[in-house]
Amino acid sequence: MALIADPPAAQIPAAGGTSNHQLVNSGATRLAFKVKSSNNNDFRVKPVYGFVEAAEAASPFQITRLPGAPKEDKFVIQFAEVLADATDAQASFKAGGSLNQITIPIQSA
Repeated sequence: MALIADPPAAQIPAAGGTSNHQLVNSGATRLAFKVKSSNNNDFRVKPVYGFVEAAEAASPFQITRLPGAPKEDKFVIQFAEVLADATDAQASFKAGGSLNQITIPIQSA
């Protein structure tokens, strides 16, 4: 089970802006993902939850930075295997279980 973010990092101006990313599942099982931010005051992300089919890429997700003081932040993408018929990605994380994660560093200048 492997998930990668493309691009793996982002640079967004402190004055505000957006960065688009895509999650790619290189594994053979369906994955659910959850996006968490180190700074919920200055950043928004859509969608927060979703699925990535086996050996495919998810629809792009967008990170939006609101104007604020420049600093380094990160987004952590948690992911876990789910059944092929799962319909609620958020519920997959409430059940607990084993989670993996990747990190997208964000630099604001």
